[in-house]
Amino acid sequence: MVAAAMSAATCNPGRHLKQTISVSRTSPTNPFFTNVSFPSNSAAGKPVSITCSSTTLHTSSSTSSADASSDRVFNFAAGPATLPENVLLKAQSELYNWNGSGMSVMEMSHRGKEFMSIIQKAESDLRSLLNIPSDYSVLFLQGGATTQFAAVPLNLCTPDDAVDYIVTGSWGDKAFKEASKFCNPKTIWSGKSDKYTKIPKFETLDHTPNAKYLHICANETIHGVEFKDYPTPAGDAILVADMSSNFCSKPVDVTKFGLIYAGAQKNVGPSGVTIVIVRSDLVGNPQPTTPVYLDYKIHVDNSSLYNTPPCFGIYMCGLVFDDLLAQGGLAEVEKKNEKKAGILYDAIDGSKGFYRCPVEKTVRSLMNVPFTLSKPELEAEFIKEAAKEKMVQLKGHRSVGGMRASIYNAMPLAGVEKLVSFMKDFQARHDH
Repeated sequence: MVAAAMSAATCNPGRHLKQTISVSRTSPTNPFFTNVSFPSNSAAGKPVSITCSSTTLHTSSSTSSADASSDRVFNFAAGPATLPENVLLKAQSELYNWNGSGMSVMEMSHRGKEFMSIIQKAESDLRSLLNIPSDYSVLFLQGGATTQFAAVPLNLCTPDDAVDYIVTGSWGDKAFKEASKFCNPKTIWSGKSDKYTKIPKFETLDHTPNAKYLHICANETIHGVEFKDYPTPAGDAILVADMSSNFCSKPVDVTKFGLIYAGAQKNVGPSGVTIVIVRSDLVGNPQPTTPVYLDYKIHVDNSSLYNTPPCFGIYMCGLVFDDLLAQGGLAEVEKKNEKKAGILYDAIDGSKGFYRCPVEKTVRSLMNVPFTLSKPELEAEFIKEAAKEKMVQLKGHRSVGGMRASIYNAMPLAGVEKLVSFMKDFQARHDH
């Protein structure tokens, strides 16, 4: 951190004295400044003087964790979702001048040595987290998981090929419908009739002979259904998974899959980055009509730099990967997620029916917890009162209603504990 002393003086943006930063600031409580002039010879870590038309204030270039926490809410949004505070503060401290380069990450050439070091470290750390073998490529793309609904069949099969889909929720259903434009998909199981509250027994499924791949959505964000283990496709079919909402929440044996894809905005970064992990032998034979951006080989051959990638988003993902490694890796992260989810599900199940989770217990998601009230007319009040207590985005998806608490990696235990305490208090006041 760079210590800064602010004196009540008029800013002179035209003058730059040694170790002096001229700043125009609109609010003494706002940690962000406007019209900032950082002299090129100021050394990181040394005290600097900030003269500003404001009252005297001793602060730092990065808001302390305690101060940041007091100003922030517990954000239970399904995505874009909450990010680790230490990651946000790290990004804030590097926003203006990354690593002494004189540039923000948002200003760098994606082909320059500075950004190359960022994306290469992000890939290396992700490989370490998931123990990704060398015969798998890691791609940082754009377009969200929705674009991958088309890219997967375009790269893995011909228009006449059969493929299988297990549909456990809305996103699996969307993937199936998109695939129908590019191949011959078959839904070998759907949970729609049970309102997407279950996952089937794999051994009972009737797989399509000679199917090219079997597609699953590892965790359904809307309905809160999560695969606890993964099916083995029949014959030579490969397993493909949309892991958007539980990516990097627990260890995964990547070798069980031919392809994994995930939007970053749940667990590992801001919206705008899509991560694809694809086995090398599956790359290089797209359908002739495949748009250039959806051809995996283009991106493999160009190390995710065929066109301008989402540079700042990749940088943020890299900071998150580094943070996950510092926590001890995904096995430790999974333990934390199991504890958080256990506390919340126990509160729901122990409420004597006041709160209800519709999902079968054996497949409840550790990431997205949907629940309803026995008195639906109280749901709007629940959401309103929770927001007053700085707990936001608890309203369920518009297609299913009720409530949903998304408790991704970055949701601290304190957030879940506060929600449970609020739930018990709310029940005490309304369960007459």
